[in-house]
Amino acid sequence: MRGMDLTGTSALVTGGASGLGAGTARTLTSLGVRCTIFDRNEDGAKALAREIGADYLGGDITDPEDCQRAVDQAAEGGRLRITVNCAGTGWAERVIDRDNSPHDLGAFKRIQELNVVGTFNVMTRAASAMVLTEPLADGERGVIVNTASVAAFDGQVGQLAYSASKGAVVAMTLPAARDLAPVGIRVVTIAPGLFDTPLLEGMLRQEQREALGQSVLFPKKLGHTAQYGELVAHIAQNSYLNGEVIRLDGGIRMPPK
Repeated sequence: MRGMDLTGTSALVTGGASGLGAGTARTLTSLGVRCTIFDRNEDGAKALAREIGADYLGGDITDPEDCQRAVDQAAEGGRLRITVNCAGTGWAERVIDRDNSPHDLGAFKRIQELNVVGTFNVMTRAASAMVLTEPLADGERGVIVNTASVAAFDGQVGQLAYSASKGAVVAMTLPAARDLAPVGIRVVTIAPGLFDTPLLEGMLRQEQREALGQSVLFPKKLGHTAQYGELVAHIAQNSYLNGEVIRLDGGIRMPPK
């Protein structure tokens, strides 16, 4: 049975200026999807949009009004069927530091605001727009793909705030899928492992990234952002994927540190 025909559909990709979001925007655009790249880095979003023939909008996923503008732009023409939440960031801090001071509450809250509330803002507003999209033959209107992390399951030393946020994204998957099932909108979460993104490149030298890749079960290398985009495209086209969290990690199980 043939799934969703992506040609001519619209997609909203948050965090689309770089990393996993950029890989997703590139892949979807190559398949005939009209992508709207929504990113706090407006210059980066504009540059990529020009390169691949997409739309863009600068804004912050923690601002509900910015999110609504992005959704409205992506939904123009009534063909919004794919929403991908890639915007987010990490944080490293232990429960107590070396002098026994407790984890900073402000930092913990900021990570939840960005990774959890930001995902919530976009998902809820996108669903409100997608429900107005004409249903396909099987009643489907579209899919929302959220981004968690293997840290939701294998949180390492110093990942208290990050793991908590990504665990929340995992936990939202099934209730969101159940809430949206009556209107034909699926919800799937991807939990990526170690990917070669600009964020990682800014933290580690090339030889360090290659060494990190050796910790992957197989293949022994960091993931490429295009592989994330390819999974998003498959999820969009495979209408039986719903309410699930998919690890995309080369089989890695993260050690304590």
